[in-house]
Parts: sequence; C-alpha cells; structure tokens
Amino acid sequence: MTQLDQFLERAEALLTRIEAFLPHAARNVDWNASYAFRWRKPGGKGSHGYLQPVTHVARIAFSDLHNIERQKEQIEQNTRQFVAGRPANNVLLTGARGTGKSSLIKACLNQFAEQGLRLIEVDKDDLSDLPDIVDLVAARPERFVIFCDDLSFEEGEGGYKALKVALDGGLTAQSDNVLIYATSNRRHLMPERMSDNATYVHTEDGDLHPGETVEEKISLSERFGLWVSFYPFKQDDYLDIVAHWLRHFGCDAQQIEEARADALRWALQRGSRSGRVAWQFAKDHAGKIQKQGL
Repeated sequence: MTQLDQFLERAEALLTRIEAFLPHAARNVDWNASYAFRWRKPGGKGSHGYLQPVTHVARIAFSDLHNIERQKEQIEQNTRQFVAGRPANNVLLTGARGTGKSSLIKACLNQFAEQGLRLIEVDKDDLSDLPDIVDLVAARPERFVIFCDDLSFEEGEGGYKALKVALDGGLTAQSDNVLIYATSNRRHLMPERMSDNATYVHTEDGDLHPGETVEEKISLSERFGLWVSFYPFKQDDYLDIVAHWLRHFGCDAQQIEEARADALRWALQRGSRSGRVAWQFAKDHAGKIQKQGL
C-alpha cells in the first residue's frame, strides 16, 4: 500500500467519525408505525438522535397489576387528565424494586393509546437531548409521555441538570403535549450519605433547615408535581399476584393452590416478594406443568 493509499484510508476513517457530529437532515418519524418509541443515538454521545418505533409493545393492562390500587388510581387519573387536554403533572414513581412502577406506565400506554397517548423511552445518558425531543413532538396532535426508567444520578452527572431544566421549562414554557414520567428506587434520585446531615443548620428559633447539599438533592424530585410511592408486598399480596399469573398461563385452581409452597420458597431464595419475582415464578412453574402434560 502506497503512502497515498494510507493517507486516503485514514482520511476516510476520520471523515466517517466527523460526520456523526455534523448537522444532518433529521430522520422522518413514521408516527403510524407504533404508539411507543425509543430515542436512539447510534453514534454515541454527541451524535444526532432519532425516534425509533417499538415494534413489539408490552401488552400489560391495569387489571394485571394487583395490590397497588391507590397507585393505579393516581397514575390513571393524571394520565386521563393529560390525554383530555386538561392540566396534569409530571410524575415520579419511587420505591421498592419489582413492585410495578414501570409496568404501571406501560399499562397507561395500553389504556390510553387509542385516545392519542404516545410513549417515548429515553435513556438516562440521553437526557441532555430532552429539548430536541420536545421540539420534535411539540407540533404533533398526540399527547407524549417521556419515560425515564430506573432513574438515578451520581453527583456531577450532566443529565441531572438537563432534566431539571426540562421539568421547569427553562426559558421556554413546557410543551402542553409532553409530560415526563420517571421511575426510581431513590426518592430524591441521588445517593444520600451520612455526611449530608452535617449540612443542616439550626436557627435561633430552633428550626432545622437543610444545607445546600441536601437542598440540591431534593430540588430535582420536587420538580415532579406528583410523587407515587411503592412498598414491598406482604406474603398474601405476593401469593395473590402469583395466582393471577398462573391463571394467565392456564393453571387451574388446584394447580394454583398446590403451587403456594413452591412460590414462597422461590421468593425466599431471591430475598424478595415482589411482583417481578411472582411473574418469574409463574412462568417457571406453569412451563413445567405444561411440559408434564405433553
């Protein structure tokens, strides 16, 4: 290979890398392809993103979610207001893992998709693109929920401030057809440390006020108008969810009753009686029963 060939090869490789960061025509979105989309950035951080239709959307319904009736009522009512064009709040769903936070948002989509609700899933690393996403959908007639799943931040991460600006609207008003729904295991989305307690200040009248570090950690979650908390399930709640999914997989009443002890052992091995664990047990148990029936 001559020096010229080597130079041309290196130049072509360099241009390919640069093109990912140059302005280009936005990809056309096929809004009829799905009612759920993902924000994709094939070139990685700093490249241009686009909305990719989700071809297989989870078909979970409100009726599949047990023992979170209050949470269902709050989310359903807020979303109903939103799709009807009435005032509604951004939502933060926090609490125990596997208790239905993400599933509840998916159930909302299935409930209200025919009324114009659309879901856009955005990874935490791409939150800096929220202004671009909002601009992309602002003129659309549909109502969009931007979904951030399993959200948490470490100190200094850029997406933290980007989300704060998006929730408050920044210099521009927040688009009327966009809400942000986020799930997290952390109430304030950032790690809480013992050292934070040292920043609290006592005033002369005896009041206790949080310091700047604590205020900063609280400030993001406060921007969500609606907080919905989830709690670990009791044993009977867990078994009720197991029974629901076993029925879903075709098990009869006797098979469900006989599965109780196995379901409890399954939960004990995993150290959790969550809805996710119940779903996993039901798939395993029902699959074994169906195999025996062949």
